[in-house]
Amino acid sequence: MQIIEVTGYAVRSAVITMRRKDKPLEFVIFPMLHVASPTFYSQVRSRLGECDLIVLEGIRGRAAGVSALTLAYRFAPRRRRNGLQEQRHDLLIPDSVPVVNPDVTAAEAIADLKTLPRWTYLLLMVAAPVMGLVFAVRGPRAFLDEDVAVDDLPTTPRAEMLADDPIGHAMSDRRDERLLGALGEIYAERADEPIRVAVVYGAGHVPAIVSGLMDRYGYRPRDAQWLTVMVPA
Repeated sequence: MQIIEVTGYAVRSAVITMRRKDKPLEFVIFPMLHVASPTFYSQVRSRLGECDLIVLEGIRGRAAGVSALTLAYRFAPRRRRNGLQEQRHDLLIPDSVPVVNPDVTAAEAIADLKTLPRWTYLLLMVAAPVMGLVFAVRGPRAFLDEDVAVDDLPTTPRAEMLADDPIGHAMSDRRDERLLGALGEIYAERADEPIRVAVVYGAGHVPAIVSGLMDRYGYRPRDAQWLTVMVPA
């Protein structure tokens, strides 16, 4: 099942509902991109208003290294002609729905990145603002690339590449485990309640979320709805 679909015309995100036949609790997964059209974020917000609890991505606290990395997507929305917007919690999350944030702290995120070889870590810090400038200049077309696509079960060559990606492991492993632990606690406490739990995380985390809910708690994808993330100008 494809999570982020990229074509020559648009980028789309699949909102995935996961259920167990013997439990009323549902998990609704929203694969996010940190830069998208305002329409995409308004559609997500509308659907989040129908949920009972939101599990939200967001590194807590501040660190210079984290700020440097986020430059990769903070530049693009600054050119108004791009028609893009940076993901902001105040515009995305309804006030009426309680929020849980199990993500890591900024200090933990930087500690994980510093387990990489020093030259790799420094290259990340330098490359992020350069990528941000490229996104700003090219606009939505910078995202219309097959490398942006995400699958819950990647093809064998791509799966092997991801398995051997030390940067991806450093950026995601602790965060994914922390998230799945939080989802496990929700399942243990509220599995017999007829509620919808929204999981609002970056698309790159979604394969781990889907496989974790399947393997640990017996959930299966039962429905998917496509939302358009952006289209070229």
